[in-house]
Amino acid sequence: MEIAILADTHVPSREPRIPDWVRERIRTADHTIHAGDFDSAAALATVRDVAAELTAVSGNIDPGLDLPQVATVTLGGVTFVVTHGTGSPAGFEERVRATVRDHAGSSAVGICGHTHRVLDTVVDGVRLLNPGSATGADPAAQATMLIVRVREGQFTVSVERGEV
Repeated sequence: MEIAILADTHVPSREPRIPDWVRERIRTADHTIHAGDFDSAAALATVRDVAAELTAVSGNIDPGLDLPQVATVTLGGVTFVVTHGTGSPAGFEERVRATVRDHAGSSAVGICGHTHRVLDTVVDGVRLLNPGSATGADPAAQATMLIVRVREGQFTVSVERGEV
């Protein structure tokens, strides 16, 4: 199973649209996870239109999109807890780790956004993944997303980078 993970699209306030290469990766994935800050109903609709299946949460600039703050989904035997991670950079990873543990325990994988920086780390036994910004929205230096390949409870993570 292939999972496209993205966040911080910020369309249209910071970027005019989701790049074609990102939409194509979403289209070919079995499941898509968006960790918030769509920025508009139109950006959410774009992702929904191309994704085979979508798990999405609200970011700090997504009021009115009727998305949860936290979502939990199990794919290919791996449980993912998705949260935007809103708040100060100080203690960010620890806050996301606490959210993961509160919702699914330490065996789950945390998916977050907010910082616009790619992250793949382990904090107190919890794996955390952040895809950066799929549109390269400031302060990101480049458009990025993650592709996670899951099989029988095991997974690999790769970073995809592209043009805006």
